[in-house]
Amino acid sequence: MAKVTFITEDGNSHLIEDAEGSLMDIAVDNGIEGIEGDCGGVGSCATCHVRVKQEWMEKVGKAEELEQDILEFEDGTCSRSRLCCQIDVDEDLDGLVVEVAKLG
Repeated sequence: MAKVTFITEDGNSHLIEDAEGSLMDIAVDNGIEGIEGDCGGVGSCATCHVRVKQEWMEKVGKAEELEQDILEFEDGTCSRSRLCCQIDVDEDLDGLVVEVAKLG
């Protein structure tokens, strides 16, 4: 299982151990502030917007077209922006660090 760190808007780091599955589900199950997942993980909202730390972008990859279309209407996006419902965590992403984007 992987370890994942969420950095929330207040600058606090939240390390989740034994993380596996959808990054959004991991965040919601662990009460990470700023991740709501209103659409249930189908990529139709941006309430799970995160910015992947640069050193992880190659492994995680950039947003695909569906994500880009949703993120286009969101504030605070950048080239590292992803919908965390579209990121599946496994041992290959052990140590992943993401910044939780401000909702809104």
